[in-house]
Amino acid sequence: MELKKAKRHKAYLKLGVSAVSGGGKSMSALLLAKGLVGDWEKIAVIDTENGSANLYEHLGNYNVLELKTFSPNDYIKAIDVCLQAGMKCIIIDGISFEWDWCLAYQTKLGGKYQDWGQVTPLHDAFKNKILQSPVHVITTVRRKQEYEIVTEGGKTKVNKVGLAEQTRGGYEYELTLNFEIDENHLARASKDRTGLFVDKIPFKITEETGIELRNWANAPSNNEEELQKALVEVTNSDSLETLKKVFANYTEFHENESFKSACTNKKQQFS
Repeated sequence: MELKKAKRHKAYLKLGVSAVSGGGKSMSALLLAKGLVGDWEKIAVIDTENGSANLYEHLGNYNVLELKTFSPNDYIKAIDVCLQAGMKCIIIDGISFEWDWCLAYQTKLGGKYQDWGQVTPLHDAFKNKILQSPVHVITTVRRKQEYEIVTEGGKTKVNKVGLAEQTRGGYEYELTLNFEIDENHLARASKDRTGLFVDKIPFKITEETGIELRNWANAPSNNEEELQKALVEVTNSDSLETLKKVFANYTEFHENESFKSACTNKKQQFS
């Protein structure tokens, strides 16, 4: 075990976009992705809605993988296809069908509480695949009206209790950032680890939103002490292999001009 100072490395963002029907979650996810990576050809959409991702082809030359079956393992395989193809951002549009599959499978097993012991590991494998993938991942989720039945004064009535995301509860808390989009296509952040959208009035998601997130994710560390340590290690590197290891260990300084220049000059000594 080793205690270290906290520092933020270059981040792969895990973003959520939820909306009511017609809210614009697919379009919003595509615009976010373009801002994040800057290249349509490095974006893949895992489409679960009968080819609907193709409706936005006018935006750019992105890639589409149509998913026909929705088990957690089907989603995992689709993500692997995108990773192997060198995608930098994967949009899963959407994940609600995975949770529908889990609910149906639990019912098929008998519908007893203990049957979740077989279902939960499958769902967790799907969730962890998203969280651990070394690329940006954007997931979309359907939201629909939830109701409760109450009895008052001997009378039974149905009350609206708000909109709920159609996936397992608590999923949004695993994400870097979660946007909720209303029927007017306006977004607000219900969860935000970046701090960029906290208390921001509802707004329309654009490519600029993705660029703002890209800049946050790529921001180098401001830790001057750590930078000086990295520069010393570059100077003391006695081989090209050692220099490569130093460079790999300090990903937070890959955009720092002093660090890049020091690495380039040292590399020339081994040429």
